[in-house]
Formats: sequence, structure tokens, C-alpha cells
Amino acid sequence: MSLEPQEIVDLKSKIGREPTSTELQIVAAEWSEHCSYKSSKKHLKMLPMTGPLVISEKGYDSGVLDVGDGYVITAHIESHNHPSAVEPYGGAATGVGGVIRDILSAGTRPIAIFDGLRFGNIEKDPQARWLFKNAVTGIADYGNCLGIPTIGGEVEFDECYSNYALVDVAAVGFGKKENLIKNHANKGDLVVLMGGATGRDGIGGSQFASDSLESENRSAVQIPDPFIEKLIIEAILEARNHHLIKALKDLGGGGLSCALSETADTLGIGIEMDVDKVHTREPGMDPDEIMISESQERMLIITSKQKLKKLQEICKKFRIACSVIGHVTSGNLLHVKKGNKTFANISTEIVANAPLLDRTSKKPAYLETIQKEKKLRPISNFSKTMMALISSPNIASKIWVYGQYDHEVGIRTVVKPGQDASVLRLDNGKFLSVKIDGNPKHCYINPREGAIGCFEEACRNVVCTGARPIGMLDHLQFGNPENPEIFWTFLESLKGITDFAKYFKIPCIGGKVSLYNETPAGPIKPTPLIGVLGLIDKNSLISPKVEDEDCLIIIGDTKNELGGSEYYEYIHHFVGGNCPIVDFKESKRNMETVLHVIKKGIIKNAHDCSKGGLAVGAFELCMTNQIGCQISLDKVPGEKLDSDKILFSESHSRYLLVVEKKNFQKLETILQKNKVSYRMIGKFGGNKIQFNRGKKSLIDLSVDKAQKAWINSLRELVLNG
Repeated sequence: MSLEPQEIVDLKSKIGREPTSTELQIVAAEWSEHCSYKSSKKHLKMLPMTGPLVISEKGYDSGVLDVGDGYVITAHIESHNHPSAVEPYGGAATGVGGVIRDILSAGTRPIAIFDGLRFGNIEKDPQARWLFKNAVTGIADYGNCLGIPTIGGEVEFDECYSNYALVDVAAVGFGKKENLIKNHANKGDLVVLMGGATGRDGIGGSQFASDSLESENRSAVQIPDPFIEKLIIEAILEARNHHLIKALKDLGGGGLSCALSETADTLGIGIEMDVDKVHTREPGMDPDEIMISESQERMLIITSKQKLKKLQEICKKFRIACSVIGHVTSGNLLHVKKGNKTFANISTEIVANAPLLDRTSKKPAYLETIQKEKKLRPISNFSKTMMALISSPNIASKIWVYGQYDHEVGIRTVVKPGQDASVLRLDNGKFLSVKIDGNPKHCYINPREGAIGCFEEACRNVVCTGARPIGMLDHLQFGNPENPEIFWTFLESLKGITDFAKYFKIPCIGGKVSLYNETPAGPIKPTPLIGVLGLIDKNSLISPKVEDEDCLIIIGDTKNELGGSEYYEYIHHFVGGNCPIVDFKESKRNMETVLHVIKKGIIKNAHDCSKGGLAVGAFELCMTNQIGCQISLDKVPGEKLDSDKILFSESHSRYLLVVEKKNFQKLETILQKNKVSYRMIGKFGGNKIQFNRGKKSLIDLSVDKAQKAWINSLRELVLNG
């Protein structure tokens, strides 16, 4: 139990008596940071959460967007950071299970999974390698068992995550608008618990996730069972089709305590339940344990007495246990009994609405002293530097990761992992493009601009598939919010995301705040993760193979913005400098232009410039198409800079376009008309990737050599150390 002394005083004052042991446990779970968002809730209201496509219903665990023709998509993001740091396989797997049930709770079928993973330095740290390997396997095994494709994500490594892990899992669902669950309930309706048995695993998981990780509390980690989850998905969707479900909620953080109190508070009802009716895995569990267990693969259903029999028949058909554990009452009390004895009888309004905190914030001292731009040792061999960068853990191909995921099951996957964004085919002839992005290096140097940059990068990625952004998810991960300097970085990131979302009219349809991400070594870097969903009305950009004589065009200016770049930190071990800044007007102009030329069918390929800058972006195009390219740095638009800065600056709003020679004039006319900054900087052909400045050759590498290093380096590092 982890209530603060003042919170216990508040609770006693609100209920006018001493709380029972069970009431204390219920409130401790719901008032934990993990469940209540007591530090962040009042600030999250600044995000724009409405829009023409957003469907808002009370009680949804996922965001819902109308994609036309009577169809909707749902999306949600969750984290399992503390559990994954202690037990990476089970922690990561249960993260997948939880977010899938959030999608299911709206009445939609889950169709895709994405993950965002963060670990320590896997080049030097065997523990980081172990965590990475097992978390990836946990996600792969769970998703593959469910038959839901894991089709995208990102992986990053940084010293700040030593002995720790950030495991973010996002999921997307799809369904008919008419089948959405309309959460409502009437007095006398029945409360049904279906799915896995309740055990002692995951007890106190929410409190465990709401504190700094200083000990390995394995009992707080849940045990995954994807086979039960698969049956639950089918049973829920069949029950939905028979209109048996009045309200539906996943049992996630806080277990029954939070699911019951939040459902009752949202719907304005009371619930009476009997812990003896809960099907348990272990004998002798007391009411407190049953109420706060976070055992997985469980759903809470409210149904009418008349429809119970049919619901039970469906559960029996799928061999899923289901128990009638209580009923709906008038008023707003959560009444927990064991037989005839009362263990808790408390207002759900009090339980579900923790007192919100006014955290103080202060600009971190490190931002005043962080190193400014300085002259770094000159690079004598750019080819060698390039090989080091494309083999580095953050830039190397992640095929070792997504190769373990079944990303084609379900026949919806059109653009597979490894491209800018993943694309799914929808039943109404449209396509959905999805990408998640984060950049803790940028966010550490400039939390506001870094967060905006993550958002814009995710937008650029979906735009490169021809999709217009229609909604976003954010996952805000920081250290201890009681530290004013850390809370300042949270607020700055949130303000940046809000500004960008409002300017581009991209509503936030859901998200997650994960705080207390600290180890004895200290806090993590600010790590906001942004997921963007884009819609393609007709055809997505299925990139044909790049061929000889195709032209390479860059859109957007390259600036002296290498702060937080892979080049500065990986090659020079320099932390500091100017973080890239997004110019909103330039960003919009470039985005609209790229969407226009894709729609017109003028270009063959679009790829964004991000980690590693122009050099890495061009190398990726060459390596994925197995073709060489000759590029002139003299032609790159932007400030006049040293060669290394042109190559490796991570300035935003830049796109690399591949166009056939015969279409270049057509493309140029549109680019000039739209007043975007652009130049043709190279031509494809041969089997060498060459960067020249004037008459000087800076980089000269064979495609085969580069590709071999890029594809194999991460796998070799993980498997062989």
C-alpha cells in the first residue's frame, strides 16, 4: 500500500471515517500515479482532443477515429517499463496483451501491434543485451500467438536506460461504427468477469510502476497467456455481434479495484460485488489480494439478466471461464463483500478521482551548463565514419527485431516494417499508415523542440507513404515528477506537442504518461514517444525499385543543427550543441507538397531525413534498393556548412525524393510553384555510394559492403556480444 500520509488524511476526511484495509488497498491502487495521473492530469487538458473524425464516448480505453463508409479505427498505447526491467519476457508480453484488450474494449478487432523499445548501451552492457533480447522475444511470441501482426516500431539505445527498459506497445483496431460498444448500464444489470483466473501475480503492480525502480519485485509482474487472450478476442466479438454487452472494460492497472470504480464513476452507477464469486487461480486469496491483483487476460462486462445465458454459452464455446461477480446498484458506491460480510463500501467518485497535485517546475541546471557548439576534431576518413554510423545500434537495420514478428498474418499489411511507416489495407478501400517516433537525445538538449521534432518525424514518415495525418497518440516518459527540474522537462515537452498538434489540426486521441522512470543511477532522459496515424484515400506509395538514371531530390534546408545527433554523440561522444528546430510554416509547406506529388504519381519513392541526417537517409535508399548513387554536397540547399555538418545534420522537414529523369521537369514545376526549398543532388546508378564536394571525394563505399554491415551488425552484437 503506497498512499502518502496526506492522501490518507484526505481520504478519511472525504469518507468521514477510518477506511477499512480493503478500501485502503483499492484507493492506493487507483490513486497511484500509474492509474490516476495525479501529477499530469490537469496539464494534459491542453492537448487538442477533438476533431471532425474523432468519436468520443464515455468509458473508452482507446481512441476512435471515423475513417468513412461506416468504419472506424481505434488506437491506444501502453507501457510496461518497470515489469520489463525486472522480467523482460513476461513484462513485454503482458504489455502487448493489455493494449490489445484496450482496443477490444471499444468493440473493435485488433489488427496491428507496434512497439517502441529503449535499452542501455548494448555494445558495452551485457544486461542491456539480455533485456533487449528477451523483451523482443516476449513481444514476438505474444503477438504471433494471437495472430495479430507486429508491423512497426522503433528501437533505441542510450546509457540513460542502463539496467532499465522502456517497453511501449501501441495497437490499432478496426471495425464498423455501428458495432462500437456504447457503454451504459441500468440498475439490476449483472457484472461479469471473464477470462483468466485471478492469482497472486501482479499484486500491487500499479504502485510498483509508480515509484523509482530500486528493487526487483517479481511478484508485481504479471504472467502472460496469449492463448486465453486469443479466445477472449473471439468471444468478445461474438458477444458484441449478439448485442450482449452493455459496457466493457479491460482489467489493466489496479485490477478489479480500478476497473470497477472507473466503470461505475464513468457511467454514474453503483456496483455491489462478492469476492467469493471471482474465479481464482490460488486457494485462500483474501479480498485485498483479489481486488488489486493484476492477473492478465481478464475483461469486465456489464450485461442484462436476460442476456446472461447467451453470454455464458459463448464463453463455454470458447472454453473461457466467466463469473457473475456482482450487479449494478443505484447511487455511486462500490460495495465489496465476501459472502454477507462487507469489506469495502466507498464512493466510486472518491476512488476514481484522486486529488490532483500541483507540482513545482524549474528549468534544469544542466541546460545552463550543457556544452555549446564547439570545434570537434576533423574527420580524416568519412568512409570509415560512415561505416561506423550505419553499423551503430541506433542506425543499423532492425531486421533482427522485426524478423521475429509475424507482420504479414491477417493479409492487411501492404507496406512492411523497415520502411518509413507501415501501411494497412482497410475494408473500405482506404489505407492506414502508422508510425511511432521518439528522440531522447534531442529531448534532453531541448525538451520542447525535441518533442516537436519527434512529432514532426512521425508525420514525415506517414507522409512518405502518401498518407495525411489524422490523429496522434503520445506516450510521455520521464523521471520522478517530485523533482521540479524533471517536471519542467515534462511540461515543456507537453507544450511543444500541443503547439504542433493545434497548428496542424492533428487531434490527440489517446496516450499514456509514465513517470518515476529512474534507477539508482538516476533518471532517464525525457522520452516522449509520438504515434501518428495517417489515412490514404486511394493508393499508398508502393515504391517501385530505384533504377539507373533516377534522380535524387532533397526538399528542405540543411541547417547547423547537430545537437543530439547520432554523429555528435556516437562518433564524437559530444553531448550538446543546437537541437534541430521545426519551422511550422516550412514543415506544412513541405508536407503538403510531398503529399501532392505522391498523389499525382510523379515520384517513385519518398524517404525522410532523420537519424544520421542526409548521409544515412541516402545510404538507406541505396541499401534497400541495392543500387549506387553519386551525390554532390555543393548542391544541398541551406546554410553554407562544413562537409560533416551537411552530411550528418538532423534538421527537420527534409525529404529525399526519387524521380525518373523524364518526370523531373514536372516535379520541379510543382516545387517551384509551392515555393519549397529543393535541389537535385544526385543520380542513381552503379554499385557505389559516393558523396563529393567540388572535385573531392568524401565517401566512396560499395553498396554490398555497406548493406552487409547495416543488416548484420545489430544481430551480431546481440547474439555474440
